[in-house]
Amino acid sequence: MPHKYFEDQFDDEEVLYVFRKHPIVMRKGLVFGMLGLLIGVIPSLFIPSYTVYFLGLLAGVVIGFLIFLPSWIGWFFSVFIVTDQRLIQITQKGLFHRSVIDMGLSQIQMVNYEIAGLQETLLGFGTIMMQTMVGDLVIHDIHHPAETQKKLLEILRQQGISAVQPSAMGDAQLAQDEA
Repeated sequence: MPHKYFEDQFDDEEVLYVFRKHPIVMRKGLVFGMLGLLIGVIPSLFIPSYTVYFLGLLAGVVIGFLIFLPSWIGWFFSVFIVTDQRLIQITQKGLFHRSVIDMGLSQIQMVNYEIAGLQETLLGFGTIMMQTMVGDLVIHDIHHPAETQKKLLEILRQQGISAVQPSAMGDAQLAQDEA
């Protein structure tokens, strides 16, 4: 039996590509975690001793870590998995909320990306937009969106899936019916 990379993987399914959001999504947790570190050393301003400073610093590190931990968990456990059969989006929101979107590769019609603004350009993240048969799937804050889009299109081509516009598909069907 082949190795399973994730819990819901089918026996005949092969993982082709795994990607996740840019670490920038943790910025709020990082800023508040650093404030926790700062709060830990404030008592040493009123009681100037090394013991109070280092105990406060240790407490600040623990507080900062606990504040930062939910942001890191949300980033680390939110993952996008592309197999030879489907695209799975697993989004972890906080500690106890997980959302899973499972879509067949044949449902994907178009894959685009957008990098908008100075921050996204300098830090190398952006938005992937997928047009599907059931609606649009927009994924924000993806690390290197151009490379990700290229890899997704390569996988779709390897699987024999091409982006066909509905009108072109209708014209092809009409031509096939007439012949």
